[in-house]
Parts: sequence; C-alpha cells; structure tokens
Amino acid sequence: MLDKQSSHTQLLACIPRLRRYARALVGDRAGADDLVQDTMERGWSRLAGFLPGSDMRAWLFSIMHNLRIDHLRRPVLPTEAFEDEARLPPVPAEQSQGLELRDLQAALMQLPLEQREVLLLVALEEMPYEAVAQALNIPVGTVMSRLSRGREKLRAIMEGRSQPTVLKVVK
Repeated sequence: MLDKQSSHTQLLACIPRLRRYARALVGDRAGADDLVQDTMERGWSRLAGFLPGSDMRAWLFSIMHNLRIDHLRRPVLPTEAFEDEARLPPVPAEQSQGLELRDLQAALMQLPLEQREVLLLVALEEMPYEAVAQALNIPVGTVMSRLSRGREKLRAIMEGRSQPTVLKVVK
C-alpha cells in the first residue's frame, strides 16, 4: 500500500510542471487545462502499469505528448471562448516584461510542433535529452537536432530575421 500511496503522491506532484508545459505547448489556458486533465486521467487509470523507480515525470510527459498528437489529428469544432482572464487576480509586472513574454510565446507558436515540444521539455522543464527522447519516443540524436533547429529558428524570429542562419557542417 505504501508504494501505491507513493505513486499517487508522485503523480500529483507532477501537475504544476504538466500545466506549465501544456500551457506553453498549446498556447491557451483552456486547451492546456484540458490536456493536463486528460493526461492525469490516463496516468491515474494506468498507474498500475507505471514501473516503480522510473521517472514519473517523463512517463506523464509521454502520455501528454501522445494525447496532444491525438488531439491534433481530431477535427476541431468552432467554439466560443469565455473571458477566464477577467477572473484572475492582477499580477504586478513591468510592462516590458509582459511584452517580452507575449513576444516569446508568439514566437514559440511559430515553431513547428516537433521543435517546440523538444525545446520546451529541455529548456522549460530541464529534462535530460534521454528523458525527452523517451517521452516523445524518438532517438536522442533527433532530440538534439530538433533542439538545435528550434533554438536557431526561435532566435531568428525574436531578432526579426526571416531566415535562420545556415548551420555549418562540422566533420
């Protein structure tokens, strides 16, 4: 019973990181909350299949990745958004900081999904390449190349360049 309780505690402890990653990945609060809820539901229902001693966070990010891919493949029905932002308490921030964050989020959304996923897991979630590869079910070399391309493209977008600089081939 102690292992089961420990797994439940680990699962719940991952929620803030899942929310942060989902928000950056999806781009809107409602969609991110739905993705986290679906991830937690699937993780909870399959907790018996989790290998004790392995990385719970990577396991949940893998579930989230697969759910996100499923959501992208599904046809989308038009919906009307509610003003959730109006109910949030005001957060004191410098105006330029808010603009920079908005620009960064807009730039992230311009990246291809494959590059954005890897960039967010490595930079935002501070996951090692091996854990990212496991979560996304891709080779470590692919993680490294997507990360490199994503960083360069993000840099180009933030600097206002239309094309990223050409990378040199190193022999």
